[in-house]
Amino acid sequence: MFDQDTLQTRVIPNRRNLRWCRSVLVVAIALSTVAQARDEAPPRTAPATAAIASANALATEAGFETLAQGGNAVDAAIAVATSLSVVQPEASGLGGGFLALIHDAATGKDTFIDAREMAPQAVSEADYLNADGTPNRDTSLNGPLAAGIPGMPAGLAYMAEKYGKLPLAVSLRPAIRLADEGFHPSGALVRSIERKADVLRRYPASTGKFFPGGNVPQESALFRDPGQGATLKAMAERGADGFYKGPVAQEMVKAVKAAGGTWTLADLASYRAKERAPIELDYAGYKVITAPPPSSGGVAVAEMLNILAPIDLKAMDEAHRIHYLVEAMRRAFRDHNEYLGDPDFVKMPLDMLLSPYYADGLRQSILPDRATKSEWLPSVAAKDPGMHTTHYSIIDQDGNMVSMTATVNTTLGSGFVAGDSGVLLNNEMDDFALVAGQPNAFGLIGGSANAAVGGKRMLSSMTPSFVVGTDRLAVIGSPGGSTIITQVFGAILAFIDGKDAGQITAQKRIHHQFMPDRVDIEQGSDVPADVLSKLVEMGYEINDADTWGNMNVVVWDRARNVKTAASDPRNPNGLGKVEAVP
Repeated sequence: MFDQDTLQTRVIPNRRNLRWCRSVLVVAIALSTVAQARDEAPPRTAPATAAIASANALATEAGFETLAQGGNAVDAAIAVATSLSVVQPEASGLGGGFLALIHDAATGKDTFIDAREMAPQAVSEADYLNADGTPNRDTSLNGPLAAGIPGMPAGLAYMAEKYGKLPLAVSLRPAIRLADEGFHPSGALVRSIERKADVLRRYPASTGKFFPGGNVPQESALFRDPGQGATLKAMAERGADGFYKGPVAQEMVKAVKAAGGTWTLADLASYRAKERAPIELDYAGYKVITAPPPSSGGVAVAEMLNILAPIDLKAMDEAHRIHYLVEAMRRAFRDHNEYLGDPDFVKMPLDMLLSPYYADGLRQSILPDRATKSEWLPSVAAKDPGMHTTHYSIIDQDGNMVSMTATVNTTLGSGFVAGDSGVLLNNEMDDFALVAGQPNAFGLIGGSANAAVGGKRMLSSMTPSFVVGTDRLAVIGSPGGSTIITQVFGAILAFIDGKDAGQITAQKRIHHQFMPDRVDIEQGSDVPADVLSKLVEMGYEINDADTWGNMNVVVWDRARNVKTAASDPRNPNGLGKVEAVP
């Protein structure tokens, strides 16, 4: 049905490719702006368009290539996900997992795909403790003990079979081509390899993959990944079984055990992607559709929006607006730490947490002119949040939508490549509360609800979301560790305030996560000095934080049938693009 030759494209150096892609993006946005400026909607004969925003131009182009072959938004998401596994391994990949929202235009159904990693059956707290009983940060973050059983391959195969239009093998072709023929690595990938060189060089397969010829790869040279290419081909032939059973699974388990890990073939064979009902709520005349547990993000975002629902933020001066935003964040993160975990293992009071009546009580505890202080609530010490993951937003020509966030946790995950499979494993075990009362790499502290148990999925901050109004809708998400939640929260408010995709991704960010008790305000923020002074007078500690996040947003003005896509301007490799699709 599909001619292999029609799917071949040239491998273009990143910089040249980006220049070309940016010019297309500028034209697309300019045309969209013209259309928005007209009083009348464009004619019904206007070509159908699709919009994709991802963290890498090659991945965005892979998505459009798959749409051109007759695929829908789900097929495009699979192409984007697997291409990012090749070209952006520092952020996501086959050895990690994802959470995704899908909207089916034909039925109007919204659903949530849980492809989060899970703990191997032999997980033991002792593996993550030093001799003196303190947390062993090395085993929880580096090497095979840090890796949960990957969920991405199973999730992609499930999505293709149930919601895609194309065979999985067709959607995998761009990634296979990139792995086999090579690509020019981004500066971000090169810097990530340099920063994690000590860990990568511990393991022969990691050294072989990330140090071709024994050296850090250069942006000017082609980077190939034949091991992962072979694994992708096994998936193309056998679906999820090509990863979780047979030679690939055997090679991964052999490599993990040889390096001191505990994976078994039974762990891999038992993994299943799960379909769950998303969280839905109404805010300011818009429907917000977001991620349920094992994401903590959707619950936290819903709780924050419910707290703010009766408050007229627009009528406030900027200092008081930030004050109420921060206090909503504080209370939501407090509940995040206390209650949330894998819904298949933990009974959570979601009816309470998502109730507007519960939010009423939390709102009453906010002082109008004074910071609450987290120490007035049950508190624990935490460290600075870190960030790495990736997100892509897609609307196809028929109105199907995917909001998908994927991760290997911290940069380059565990640093462990599982033998000849070429699969870089995650370090998601650190997202469990491995040691009670101790923070993970993102400064988040969990209780028994997020304790590690064999077969259990660790809590995640990933928050893929849709925001749907009468005439406008948005597909939103971002990486950023614990800041994902507040980034998506801020993006939802910005969209409802009328901002476009570019403005949403570019806006400066504010974050509070209960502990540490401080307000992180992104460097270069346009918050005026007098506003900062007022916040300090209210009792806030203000931290001038490094930039964070890598948001990708698609907005659809349905009244004018105009789509716009934007990638975070903090990331020079990203591409948000709108294109006519036959």
